[in-house]
Amino acid sequence: MSTQPEQATVPAQLVKELRERTGAGFSDCRAALLEAKGNIEQAINVLRKKGQAAAQKKSQREATEGLVGHYIHAGGKIGVIVEVNCESDFVARTDDFKRLCHEIAMHIAALDPRFVRREEVTQEILDREREIYREQARNSGKPEPVIEKIVAGKMEKFYEETCLYEQHFIKDESLTIRELIEQMIAKLGENIAVRRFVRLKVGEGAAR
Repeated sequence: MSTQPEQATVPAQLVKELRERTGAGFSDCRAALLEAKGNIEQAINVLRKKGQAAAQKKSQREATEGLVGHYIHAGGKIGVIVEVNCESDFVARTDDFKRLCHEIAMHIAALDPRFVRREEVTQEILDREREIYREQARNSGKPEPVIEKIVAGKMEKFYEETCLYEQHFIKDESLTIRELIEQMIAKLGENIAVRRFVRLKVGEGAAR
């Protein structure tokens, strides 16, 4: 017996909620809810996986347009400038793209990443961090066979704390910044990437 008539009845309120939580289009949200049999959390995972797949396909395309986003916080004590690239001036002028630039700048002001991506972390820094974690594990009496596993776990935490793309979005901790960008790539249909940022705080040293 076909279940198509039953599947076709997805409550409009559920679709609306999913759209509000993910920013995805109506048809994509409805399809995800159908696939997830009405479970909104599973539907979010469906949309994320599709967004990641779409982002992977578009990641090789050149992104030379975009905007410089900015955010000033704490009564003018912290300021961020971030360059976010896309493929066309048309997308750069959309409200969705402008909002993304602003939210990324706000996130940087709050969580103070040191790098955009994990690939930017220098070998010198990686070697130093790994040695610190190894020494900590040895000093706590951990056996050698588990030390490298501990170090690997701590390195992932290091990336999460210091690399923008690995950090959890300040307004929705269920999303990383990478996933936030991937959602927008899926929605706008263009490659989108953070190129660089500067975070300034009154009284601190030179901006990195």
